[in-house]
Parts: sequence; structure tokens; C-alpha cells
Amino acid sequence: MSGSFFKELNIPKPDHNLGIGHAPHRTRSGAGSGSHASQTAKIMIEFERVCLKERPNLVIVVGDVNSTFAGALVAAKLHIPVAHIEAGLRSFDMSMPEEINRILTDHISDYLFTSCQQANKNLINEGISKKKIFFVGNIMIDTLKSQISNAKCQNLRILKQFNLKSKEYAVLTLHRPSNVDSKKTLKNLLETFKIISKKIPIIFPIHPRTLKQIKKFKLKIPNKQLKIVPPLNYLEMLYLMANSKLILTDSGGIQEEATVLKVPCLTLRKNTERPITAEIGTNTIVGQDRNKILKQVNKILSGRYKKGKIPKYWDGKTAKRIIKILKKKICSNQK
Repeated sequence: MSGSFFKELNIPKPDHNLGIGHAPHRTRSGAGSGSHASQTAKIMIEFERVCLKERPNLVIVVGDVNSTFAGALVAAKLHIPVAHIEAGLRSFDMSMPEEINRILTDHISDYLFTSCQQANKNLINEGISKKKIFFVGNIMIDTLKSQISNAKCQNLRILKQFNLKSKEYAVLTLHRPSNVDSKKTLKNLLETFKIISKKIPIIFPIHPRTLKQIKKFKLKIPNKQLKIVPPLNYLEMLYLMANSKLILTDSGGIQEEATVLKVPCLTLRKNTERPITAEIGTNTIVGQDRNKILKQVNKILSGRYKKGKIPKYWDGKTAKRIIKILKKKICSNQK
């Protein structure tokens, strides 16, 4: 789906395409390609060639996927300064490959740009110098803020297409191995969604990994009120989330987007690397516990769910703050 993102968000085509494929567990992308080790190695080989050719003054990496760590490691070994955007996020769950990528990337980066104060504390607790840490806000919200009007203009038809009414449906995303790689867990979740769908229609843009596992385990899709559709592009997904009554997800980014959109979000995980969305935002961690999920759904439908607040600096100006810091630091280093 990366091609659609470049087109719909009007992003210039990259000067270099490493041609490696998506990370195995990307939130909105298609199926992964290769194991974590082989993929990371391939990215490093190809990205090193780019760095040796271009000789950049700085390498910026974002997030927590395999390419994040691979790019940072290549740059660090070539003595190129590294800036990590979304630094300091921690789930404290080392079974998540993303957690390993986060920790390793942070410890070899020169500039750590964080989205919340808790991330600063995490980095300091791990012995990283305060001089490297900069609280700038959430860069993903820059995209949301700049694109929300486009999402509304371009996707008014989508509710009619799926026979939905604004604020009268739920959005579901599900892709993490902890949820879809176990037949027992996946079956339990599908049965839970069946109960919820009798209260409110659910639209489910299904991840290829999840669809593959449903077929593998020979599980049945609950009923017609659970509307399974192919993966959607960014603007379509943004519009659906903004107009939904609630969101059920195991995605990290969607927890943040839901908080800014002020839509109730139930996270189908036992932990989150974005705890601020649960502490002050619209998110609640419910795991795979059916009783917890249904209890919170009932709260939302009855109007008793928490309102939530938008965290500091989640204002659409994070990129400007990052650029200002980098210009100042790089210029002072060159003198």
C-alpha cells in the first residue's frame, strides 16, 4: 500500500527505493516479506550502499520497525549522526519485536525526539544523556491534522458504500501475532466481536496476516453485522475512524489517532508503548478479556465512557520543532 500513501498524501517519490518489502508487522501495510533477521540484514546492505554514495550529514529514522533499527545501525557504524523520531516509547514487553527495535535504536542515536514526557523518563532511566533528548510532540498527528479536511472531502461516500451511519458503527483492526497466531485467542476474539456486532455494526478492514490465519484455522466470520473489507488507504481509514462511535484495535498508532480524534478506543493488547493515550486520552487497555471488552463497550454505548484529553504538543507542529532543533544543532557542530 505504500504507493497509495505517496499518491494520496502528495509525498514526492523517494530518490532511493531499497526494494526490500514491508516489515512483518506493519499496521496498515500488506503482508511481510522474510524473517526479521533476513529483512534487517537486507535493509542494512542496501542502505549502506546509499549512505556511502550520498554521504549524508544526518540520518533520520522514525518509529520502531525493522528498517528503523537497520538504518540507525548502518549510520552509527559509518559515524553518521542519527536522529530517532518517536524515541523513548516502551511497552516493557520484550516479546514484541518492535520493543527490541525501539531500545536498540535509542541507544545508538544522537538526537532523540519524544512524543511525551514519559518517553523522556524512560530514556533517562536507561542511562541516556538528557542532552540528547528533545520533547517535541507526536509527528504522526502532524499528518492527521494536515489531512483531516482532505479525508472529509474525499470520503463522504464511504459511509454509504458500507451502509453505515456516522457515530453508529465501530471500527476494528487486528494484526498482531499475540492476537491472530493462536487459534484459541483468535476464535475468542471473533466470538467477542460477534456479541458486540449485535449492539453496533463493526467495519473490519482486514490485515492480510489476519485473513490468512482465519483461513488457516478454518474459523467462521461471525455475522453480517461484522463487515469485513480489504485494507483501506490512509484517508479512508482516517474518515472512518473520525466518524465512528468506537475503535477496537491492537495498533499503536491508532491509539494515538483516536485520542486526538476524541473517539473511544479499546486496545486489544495486555500493554501499550503509548500509555499516555490510556492515562489522559480516550484509550483503555482491555487485552483479550471478553468481559473487560464488553464492559467498556457497554460504557461507550451508554455514554458513560471517559472523555479524554489531547496530550501536550500533539498539535500538528512537531515537524517544525524538530527542524528548528536540528538546524541549530547541525549548524553549531559545523562551526
